[in-house]
Amino acid sequence: MPYQPIENYGLIGNMRTTALVGMNGSIDWMCYPHFDSPSVFAAILDNDKGGRFSIAPVPNHVKSKQYYWPDTNVLVTRFHSTDGVGRVIDFMPVGKDSIDCTQHGIVRRIQSIRGTMTFRMECRPAFNYGRDTHTIAASSQGGIFQSPNLSLRLGATIPFQQEGDALIAEFTLEEGEEVDVCLQGMESDDVSSGFCPEAHAEELFTKTVVYWRRWLAKCTYSGRWREMVHRSALVLKLLTFQPTGAIVAAPTCSLPEGIGGERNWDYRYTWIRDAAFTLYGLLRIGFTEEASQFMHWLEARCHELKPDGSLQIMYGIDGRHSLTEETLDHLEGYRGSSPVRIGNGAYDQLQLDIYGELLDSVYLYNKYGTPISYDLWKHLRRLINWVCDNWQRTDEGVWEVRGGQQHFVYSKLMCWVAIDRGIRLADKRSFPADRDRWLKMRDAIYEEIMEKGWDADRQAFIQRYGSDSLDAANLMMSLVFFVSPTDPRMLKTLDATIKAPEKGGLVSNGLVYRYNIDEANDGLNGEEGTFNICTFWLVEALTRAGQADRSRLEAARLLFEQMLGYANHLGLYAEETGHHGEALGNFPQAFTHLALISAAFNLDRALGSK
Repeated sequence: MPYQPIENYGLIGNMRTTALVGMNGSIDWMCYPHFDSPSVFAAILDNDKGGRFSIAPVPNHVKSKQYYWPDTNVLVTRFHSTDGVGRVIDFMPVGKDSIDCTQHGIVRRIQSIRGTMTFRMECRPAFNYGRDTHTIAASSQGGIFQSPNLSLRLGATIPFQQEGDALIAEFTLEEGEEVDVCLQGMESDDVSSGFCPEAHAEELFTKTVVYWRRWLAKCTYSGRWREMVHRSALVLKLLTFQPTGAIVAAPTCSLPEGIGGERNWDYRYTWIRDAAFTLYGLLRIGFTEEASQFMHWLEARCHELKPDGSLQIMYGIDGRHSLTEETLDHLEGYRGSSPVRIGNGAYDQLQLDIYGELLDSVYLYNKYGTPISYDLWKHLRRLINWVCDNWQRTDEGVWEVRGGQQHFVYSKLMCWVAIDRGIRLADKRSFPADRDRWLKMRDAIYEEIMEKGWDADRQAFIQRYGSDSLDAANLMMSLVFFVSPTDPRMLKTLDATIKAPEKGGLVSNGLVYRYNIDEANDGLNGEEGTFNICTFWLVEALTRAGQADRSRLEAARLLFEQMLGYANHLGLYAEETGHHGEALGNFPQAFTHLALISAAFNLDRALGSK
């Protein structure tokens, strides 16, 4: 099968872009120079046309393993054959004391550890999602791929030759020998100009390792699942766009939620929804600087409200507002899963829940980070008044359905959160506010959810008014302090949710579906896997319910431990887990790793000392 399983990839990056490196030594996805730039390598979306940068042993019937250099985002792919053991060390150089890392690109160090091993290197870019052609200017010192809008330099400590639109090298390494290769952006077409990272590979490797270890040392989490929390933190740092502090939902686009299906979206943008989870997760484990940077990005968006005083649900990493969706019909999609989409048409949807997530994030930052300014408060006050005026509208909801607007219970819940956190902020900081109106609206939302969002027959909170379908988003009710985690309605919702789908629930073998697609008209065809973030939400809801019932706490721990087993070999999660335990959807997903951190923190605290 030409396509590797999604879970077979590791991630490297430099806080501007990332690359996916397969267990076979092939880089099959990279956008350059930024997360949301057009792809240079996209073999994961089209094996023939997408482009790749592969380094693998010859012959290639060898066993491979991957791991991260301890406490870093430096990736090692190790190959085992009957003749020897070799490895490829992949990283994007970072570190304040080295030259601009945007010019470093990727450094790949190929080494023979034991015996003799022959490697084949093939660099075949496909610029602009495979839509642009390129020429090659090759010499013994290096080669430059030139396309209309981007040039890349490939340099190595060995010679290579041109084969069509690719540069190829085949070489044999004896035990202890090494070849260093670098792919970097170019500001000119002079092959000999600029800094050549391959000639400084050892220095860049050392600086990069030191950078990641110093950064991770700030982590304050020392609980039971330290290794997984550390890996999640390192992933989140990789998904941070350093120039603005924004965090992308995932570094990929159009990896399918179901093989062969149409649920293929571009996640290389920043969702307001992720704000509360991001800030909570970062603050809880000591990364106050990253939380502060993201808060500044959020504040800038609050200065860019629409004329009616509302926000978009997502923005570009640079803060841009337009994310026009486009279909790339010339790419077949991962394992034939089309269409391949770039951009995201949901950016102009109405999703009322984002206001609760935004206000909760500001509330948490004001509490655990730095007190907010009066100027920000003025914008937030306008947003809260907008929620008071609009909370009764229908919307597309947290899951961005494309089947028409509904009265989603989770959307009403988060409108309640928006006003509640606004009241708390105003009281905590003595900010001027229309408290009487806000209190009246907050209470009205509460009463309506209890009346229309509760199904007496199902004995559970439901997805939308007038339905009897469940929604995993309602697990958040106790997490945002709408109801007590031991409230009978919350406990009954938990009991209804944890049943198997064929019995009306959402949990299959310890994994949680976001909703039943057969019951909920989401406007899309095909099936999808279980949503990893929903499983971590269930862990947290059970953890909080376990304050009064130890058996629920034990169930939360077992569920969490099982969920850790669905991470890939490097501790990374995609958006979803399929029926056979395979990764589905964009990869890796920030939302899932944020939920893991939150669940690990709260579960560890609830379990007490070891």
